[in-house]
Amino acid sequence: MFDYIQVDDPQQCQRLFHGRGHYYTGLNHVNVDWFPPVMLITLYQSVDADWLMQQAQQLLTLLPACQSIQVQYRYRPKAPTELLLGESIQSTQVHERQLQFHIAFGRAQNSGLFLDMANGRTWVQQHSQGKKVLNLFAYTCAFSVAAIAGGASQVVNIDLSKTSLSTGRDNHRLNQQDTNKVVFEAVDIFKSNSRIKKYSRYDLLICDPPSFQKGSVDIERDYKKLVKRIPEWMNHHADILLCLNSPDLTEQFLLDTVAEYCPECLFQQAIKPPAVFKETELGKGLKVLLFKYLP
Repeated sequence: MFDYIQVDDPQQCQRLFHGRGHYYTGLNHVNVDWFPPVMLITLYQSVDADWLMQQAQQLLTLLPACQSIQVQYRYRPKAPTELLLGESIQSTQVHERQLQFHIAFGRAQNSGLFLDMANGRTWVQQHSQGKKVLNLFAYTCAFSVAAIAGGASQVVNIDLSKTSLSTGRDNHRLNQQDTNKVVFEAVDIFKSNSRIKKYSRYDLLICDPPSFQKGSVDIERDYKKLVKRIPEWMNHHADILLCLNSPDLTEQFLLDTVAEYCPECLFQQAIKPPAVFKETELGKGLKVLLFKYLP
């Protein structure tokens, strides 16, 4: 694993090794992320303890600035995180290009920032000037931070989790952004259409749903419900950024869903993840497709 890792800029958070793409033989159960000064190894199946420690010690030589190496066991109930080497650091603030984000370790399955979406956030920052933005499944509002940094006039963040939105508010403050331009709505997207429409029509839609959440989201079943609402939510010529992170659904699923339920959305381009996210099978990883709404 150590032999495959390259660090572009040690000051920036980034994925160092993406085994889940099945690109590296025998290592499809391992990811390694760098959230300075913490290195997080994520395991999806059991490994030999001596092998794990050997990898951690080698990683330390690669990044001397690392103060903590932690391991998250995704295959165990509640995906616990444990300290492997160094200091016990429970939270940090990281840089992704010009933006900053709060990261937490061991409190939830996810740390607060999805690294494969970095290019999507950059696109949003570059195309938000003067726009009113609707951010669905906002999580910790990383897209919202990018939009405000890009000059958005307003961002409306919708997510069921009040805790995630609270971290999102902190992310805006961390970047010294005007939170008067940002709305945080902790509601169920599928049951709160009137709340979404309350803020009038939007110029940019960002939709990054989970693949599955028991009792709330089954994206194969539910994505069409979101796409159907585009004519109610969006201004003419709006940009529509649709994301899909299910390994079982391909880009074609999104294209077919849009063609059937909102054919006025014309496909523009796919936004690929950073190069480190190599996939043996095309379509298994993150899909981000950009459409233009032209009724």
